[in-house]
Amino acid sequence: MQQQPVILFDGVCNFCDGAVNFIIRQDKNGIFKFSALQSAPAQHLLQQHEDLKKLDSFILAAGGNLFQKSTAALHVLNYLPWYWKWTQLFWIVPRRLRDAVYDWIAKNRYKWFGKKDTCMIPTPELKNRFLNGGSL
Repeated sequence: MQQQPVILFDGVCNFCDGAVNFIIRQDKNGIFKFSALQSAPAQHLLQQHEDLKKLDSFILAAGGNLFQKSTAALHVLNYLPWYWKWTQLFWIVPRRLRDAVYDWIAKNRYKWFGKKDTCMIPTPELKNRFLNGGSL
């Protein structure tokens, strides 16, 4: 049985929190699971992958693969309903350029959108969509 895709996100970032809430609203079939980067499951994964230790904003674990930055975002958008399929046009933009825009937004996200003191706490209805303990 294939595991559900898991989105790792910065749990104290207001922009990231908004993105997670957007994905939850669009993901009517409950395809995605979520884990804040500050959580034990995310930290366990990051310890296993040296190249991801410095990344602090967005990772998608899906189908045995790890995607980051703009590539992760495009993969997530591909799972969403048909009316988001137009976003797949961004695959034609070279990854270096996509990631440069991603890095610029990520670098400024706290300044532009703010930062919380603690990670979001999911509502009881969404609690099963968030990983709290163990590993991915």
